[in-house]
Amino acid sequence: MPDSLATTAPGAETIVLVVMDGVGGLPHPDTGSTELESASTPNLDALAAGSSLGMLDPVGPGITPGSGPGHLSLFGYDPVESLVGRGVLSALGVGFELERGDVAARVNLATVGLDGVVSDRRAGRPSDAEGRRIIEAVQSALRPPDGVEVTVLHEKEHRAVLILRGDGLGGELSDGDPQRTGLAPLPVTALDAGSAATAEIVQDLLVQVTDILSGEPVANQFLVRGFAQYTSYPSFEDRYGLKAIAVAKYPMYRGVARLVGMSVEGVPEDAAETVSMLGASYGRYDFYFVHFKDTDTRGHDGDFQGKVAAIEEIDGLIPGITCLDPDVLIVTGDHSTPATYGEHTWHSVPVLIHSRWARPTGDAFGESACRGGDLGTFDGTGLMALALAHARRLQKYGA
Repeated sequence: MPDSLATTAPGAETIVLVVMDGVGGLPHPDTGSTELESASTPNLDALAAGSSLGMLDPVGPGITPGSGPGHLSLFGYDPVESLVGRGVLSALGVGFELERGDVAARVNLATVGLDGVVSDRRAGRPSDAEGRRIIEAVQSALRPPDGVEVTVLHEKEHRAVLILRGDGLGGELSDGDPQRTGLAPLPVTALDAGSAATAEIVQDLLVQVTDILSGEPVANQFLVRGFAQYTSYPSFEDRYGLKAIAVAKYPMYRGVARLVGMSVEGVPEDAAETVSMLGASYGRYDFYFVHFKDTDTRGHDGDFQGKVAAIEEIDGLIPGITCLDPDVLIVTGDHSTPATYGEHTWHSVPVLIHSRWARPTGDAFGESACRGGDLGTFDGTGLMALALAHARRLQKYGA
């Protein structure tokens, strides 16, 4: 969205953005329908019947987005210019107060065999309690180099975050996570001269972690990726004049919200509590970001019916959102995670915008119906301009 359009007109209209993570899918070979089209979604379909429909490309045609760029795009930040490593988002998501110059990386607990090859990038998805136990054991046994503070914090299940603090650190580091099973972990190397010493520190820490976890039967190694050095970002409120809050179960999504200055008041235990927390905060903010994760998780698992079930669970919660009567209600995803593919893909994502200014074109919320909607296929960074327009918060452009 051009900066010249970012000035908002006074108004009390409220915007709710519902993100069904990875909701976009591909047709099942037996039925020809995507997960969204296969699910029974009477509430989303009723909403779609009174909404503008379309498809969005979070980053650009043919580009497969990570969750960070996907969400930054939905928030109206250029995901290329505003690219931030996953580590920073993870650190902010667990509530760590980053300082300028800190370097952070996303950590996966993983299973590596005696042959040195990764057999499970997620170490069997340990429970939160088990993951926390392992991470705390690592933190207590690590021996950081002089002048550098090293913090390892559990995030969720197999996920954790590594944070380095000290003088002269650099965040231009390669990933150690090969992103596939059947391969050995990669060495972390410096991508510029200023990060060479930091790469050596990280490699030494990873050797220590492997020794510390040598007695663990499953989670016996760290895979690290998404290194980044923290710097502040323009706030959502300064950019749009909107006081915003995020309601999300998973830390990374709270992290990307905090990166742009959104408030976070608590952590829901499940999808139902996510909607309850939205209701509890409703009326105190202008913009509400509501995140549901299970659609993405089931897609990564390759579980088509599981993703269908996750969509149906969210559909059952939609009345708890519509009863709040937001002026603008948007439902979309940050990227596609088709169960038949098992990973994020480049495919466009369905979106609906419900307001009294919508131009309804269909009666279902799914890829086929949204492709025929009045919004067409558009760049994801344009979603915030549309949201502001529907909320009558954008001033007229030009004479």
